[in-house]
Amino acid sequence: MPRVSTFYGIVIWMYHDEIRHLGRPHFHARYADDEASIGIEDLAVIAGRIPPRALRLVLEWAGAHPQELRENWERARLHQPLQKIDPLR
Repeated sequence: MPRVSTFYGIVIWMYHDEIRHLGRPHFHARYADDEASIGIEDLAVIAGRIPPRALRLVLEWAGAHPQELRENWERARLHQPLQKIDPLR
């Protein structure tokens, strides 16, 4: 589970070569015992759930880093090391 960012108790990660899982570019977010998969292009929750406040923070963070998320998706697809993305401050 390559971690790309952590902030306010939320962990963001991507798996390598996960193109077939959920059918589109996405990342994963975990807060406490809850997890969600979130589309990179539309920031829609594809699977799972996290509390509304945590989801708002994740969406704010993702909205500030769309290019880095796309680049990491491509790196993951090619089994390359992922780059860390600045946390939400």
